[in-house]
Amino acid sequence: MSAAATKSRHFLIDVLLVSMVTIWALNYSVIKRAFAEVPAQPFNALRMAIAAVLFLATLGGTALAVRGGRRVSSILYTPVRATRAEWMRMAVLGIVGHFCYQFCFARGINGTSVSNSALIIGATPVVVAISSAVLGHERLSLRHWAGAAVSALGIYLVVGHGAAFGGAHLTGDLYMIASVLCWASYSVGAASLVKHHSPLFVTGTTFAIGAVPYVLMSWPAMREVPWLHLSTYVYVAVSGSALLALFASYIIWYTGVQAFGVARTSLYSNLVPVAALIIARLWLGEPITTIKVIGAAAVLSGLALTRLGARASSIPPEE
Repeated sequence: MSAAATKSRHFLIDVLLVSMVTIWALNYSVIKRAFAEVPAQPFNALRMAIAAVLFLATLGGTALAVRGGRRVSSILYTPVRATRAEWMRMAVLGIVGHFCYQFCFARGINGTSVSNSALIIGATPVVVAISSAVLGHERLSLRHWAGAAVSALGIYLVVGHGAAFGGAHLTGDLYMIASVLCWASYSVGAASLVKHHSPLFVTGTTFAIGAVPYVLMSWPAMREVPWLHLSTYVYVAVSGSALLALFASYIIWYTGVQAFGVARTSLYSNLVPVAALIIARLWLGEPITTIKVIGAAAVLSGLALTRLGARASSIPPEE
């Protein structure tokens, strides 16, 4: 590929990554607005079901393309069969990283503000880095530990400052923190799998495994929802969130990872909390207080310190 063609391709990927940031940041407010009409878990179960079908259809289409002799990106396909032990690991990861994560994510965003949700989720890379260090997968320098402490301070400023049990947002904030812990466990556990298998295979398979029990759990509540009498907005929100935030954004993310590497691609995800904060202010009217601005600055500073020189996670948190 010529230098001009490479430059043009990289520019296109940059545009796609900016679109991904916009989608993820907007998704918080989209979901929050939809929860005014539909209970959190039925809405989330429906978007997970749609995304799972898209993932499985893409996996099937990719397999057929390979059998037909077509060249396929390593993001989508690697000619390595999963062992029984790997299938067992993916089953566990599907429950922790998708079923438990999405349950806590939906409860969290339904019970707290969009800005709190986005800032807490934004600290996920710090938790992933600490988890990897604790398990002996990588060593963190003093600078990385300092970054973790700064991010923790930021989360405290956003969540803990003035919080009281029984407060309006505290329960939702705690669910969001639990979702971060679930995703960190998934990211660390899936790290060895994506070394041998395509990101699409690992993500799509574990997502489908987690989506099935989620839909079954939510089915009684889903049957109680008057789907035929909901506004058009809800249908646009659930389909758009599934297609764009859960499915397309993953493809964009891994395309960026393949072209630019994890470190540069991860810089885009750092913009999500700030963008979500601004969108929630403009759309939902959520206040941007001074303490939240300071907390956001601390979270982002901690992320920068943690990621400098460290191997970042190649698995972004679902939105």
